[in-house]
Amino acid sequence: MKIAVCIKHVFDTEAKIKIGADGKTADLAGVKMIIAPYDEYALEEALLLKEAGAAQEVVVVGAGDDSASASLRQALAMGADRAVHVRDGALAGADALGRAAALAEALKAENAELVFTGKTGVGDDEGQVGPMLGELLDRPQVGSVFQITLAASAFTAWRGIEGAVEIVEGSLPAVISWDKGEHEPRYASLKGIMAAKKKPLASVAPTLAPRARHVVRESLTLPPPRPQGRLLGGTPQEAARDLARLLREEAKVI
Repeated sequence: MKIAVCIKHVFDTEAKIKIGADGKTADLAGVKMIIAPYDEYALEEALLLKEAGAAQEVVVVGAGDDSASASLRQALAMGADRAVHVRDGALAGADALGRAAALAEALKAENAELVFTGKTGVGDDEGQVGPMLGELLDRPQVGSVFQITLAASAFTAWRGIEGAVEIVEGSLPAVISWDKGEHEPRYASLKGIMAAKKKPLASVAPTLAPRARHVVRESLTLPPPRPQGRLLGGTPQEAARDLARLLREEAKVI
């Protein structure tokens, strides 16, 4: 079995982001770029399945401009066998459908029994690429999965829903979008980093013309600054009464 893991090259979640001069995009100059955190969970699950003997190969697939190859190299250092970079500068500004279409083209060539993605990326956070890949590849798709078991040509997936856990059964091939599970993504070892330099990273150009954006961003703004906290005086009993009143009358959360 082959598992393909889709990797998105995103800004570090701890980075301080500024709005670009156009007011529509983020200024990423000097910002550290990483693998999207949920994609790391997807990659970890794929590597664990390979180590357990359920898969023979893990290939990572990413779409974007030249800079995206850095995250693919990082995935190789973590243990993936090889990488495919769908390289097109236009993909850096593509919407979810544009990215999904570019990835689907490469994934069809790979014909992996399982395609893993994170449940959402960083930045746009639309969570649409996984379901779109399921449609474009004509495969069953399950999102927000935190555990999976495989048996012959079928899978059983566990996903969190509000107040409960949903168990989904389906047939392979399939697309699985991962949430955080019980397995934390591994760090790349020095040996893995050295080995990654010799692992194949294929660069392919999409044969389809970039899709017109269906989602157009008109403006981008940062969240408003957090208001300054308030200190409550008096005795503990008085402070408790004041807190309850403020939560009810001002915050309106009780």
